[in-house]
Amino acid sequence: MAGHRGRWRLLVLVPAVALALAACGERSDQRSQTAGASPTRTNVSLATGSEALLWGSGAYGLVLAHGAAYDAASWEPQAVVFADHGMTVLAPEQTDAGSLEAAIHYLTDERGLDRVALLGASAGSAGVLGVGRDRPELVDQLILLSGSGDVSALGVFPKLFSASEGEAAAADARRMAEEAPGDWNALYLAAGSAHAQAIFGTDGGPGLLDALVKRLEERR
Repeated sequence: MAGHRGRWRLLVLVPAVALALAACGERSDQRSQTAGASPTRTNVSLATGSEALLWGSGAYGLVLAHGAAYDAASWEPQAVVFADHGMTVLAPEQTDAGSLEAAIHYLTDERGLDRVALLGASAGSAGVLGVGRDRPELVDQLILLSGSGDVSALGVFPKLFSASEGEAAAADARRMAEEAPGDWNALYLAAGSAHAQAIFGTDGGPGLLDALVKRLEERR
């Protein structure tokens, strides 16, 4: 991406995506000019009884599954950015497949959204993969950050696999991008060697966040 050292690789590049990536600098400038006040955070309860945090009120849904050393509130800096880009963002405290499915239903049933993406970091990727395998009709697209697992039985929805280029999970990201079914799978490797959500606090963080926003906006 322009201005960052991270590397973005699209395994299947369609014309619309190529145009979006070519214009990434222009679109980033436009977004920074139109961004308003930061969205506030709201506590909500899911049908499973577990708690979740909500940001934004956009027409596109995004569920965030944190890593084992983190909690829902750890997504705050990134969730605010996603919400500023027209998304309703929900981060449940529990990241098992059942809780993530309940989070999706909250966005569709309670907030009236038609499409929801899943983003799982490290240990949170297990629940994301479970939903993507067992309930693919609920997932508009799937993103894994420093995750690992069997992707062969996932639905054909778009997928982005990401990690730091210097961490061990980079090999898993490459493998999953190659093995996943569907025609719109991508790989993004951020600069450095940090793991999962820790990447956002490094030099590779801005490039990773920009790549995630652009990927999500392609479907928004």
